[in-house]
Parts: sequence; structure tokens; C-alpha cells
Amino acid sequence: MAQALSGIGWDLRLHGGNAISQPRNLPCWHPAFWLATWFGCGLLPKAPGTWGSLAAIPFAWGLANWGGTPALLTAAAACAFIGWWAASVYVRKSGRDDPQEVVIDEVAGQWLVLAAVPPEPLPYLIGFMAFRLLDIWKPWPASWADQHLGGGLGVMADDILAALYGAFLLALASLWWSLP
Repeated sequence: MAQALSGIGWDLRLHGGNAISQPRNLPCWHPAFWLATWFGCGLLPKAPGTWGSLAAIPFAWGLANWGGTPALLTAAAACAFIGWWAASVYVRKSGRDDPQEVVIDEVAGQWLVLAAVPPEPLPYLIGFMAFRLLDIWKPWPASWADQHLGGGLGVMADDILAALYGAFLLALASLWWSLP
């Protein structure tokens, strides 16, 4: 059935117990579809933002081990700008303000937070948990961005702002534990 509906521009999928529709006029082979959903992670059932954040971790670890914090920060910035484009296309084609299957914002935010800690299991676990908590809680100005900015910018901005809080808190914690 999903294949038949795909031929007329709609692809229905079960997402977290709810049927979601792929945006009209955005075929599943379009780069914006794959980037916005972070290669389909956002289509996984239950808590797509958590899946997106989890999927970001192996990339962050590889980038940090390859080029250190500068590589991870550069990748986070590039992901934020590419995500702005991909989320803009996805939002425009779906007609929804912040589709839950768009998780590239979680990827960029997670990378930003993880840039504040060394690529080791415990700091990455703490970074993951801190970002998920701040992304859900959305302290100001992330909450303001979530409520007042629209389109792809709105999708990306609240996560980047929440990530800045997370990176700052993790950097302070790292500094605290490194003091004699």
C-alpha cells in the first residue's frame, strides 16, 4: 500500500505508533529527505530525536579521533547549515512546522555538545544525556526559538541553542575535574 501511495506523492509509514506521511513532492531519493531524517534514523519508531542523537555519536567519535575538536566543530557547523537547507525543504514539502522525523538538528546539536569533551565512553554518555535533557527542556533562548522561528531555521535553531548550553556545561565540568 505504501508503495502505491508513493506513486501519487505520499508514502505512509508507521512512526512511533502513528502514521506519518512523507512530504508530497519530496521523493525518498531526494538528498533533503535523507539528510533531514539522517539517513532514515528519524523514521525509527519511538523517540526519533533520541535515535538521531544516538546515530550522531559514532560520527562524532570518528571525527574527534581524526581531527580533534576543530574537526568536530567544523562538522557541527556544516551540519547546521546543510540541515537548515534540508529541514527547510522538508518543512515546506510537508506543510508541518517541525516534523518529528527531521533529526538532522539533533545530529548538529549532539556534535556541538560532544566537541566539549574527549572522545571517551563516559564523557560521550554524559554528553548524550545532557543534550537530550536540554533539547527536551529547551531553556531560554532555545524555547523562544522553538516557538517563534519557523521553517528550517526554526527546526535547527532551538537544538543548536540547547547544544550551546550543553557544551558550556560540559566544558565547565571538564575544567572542574581537571583542577588539582
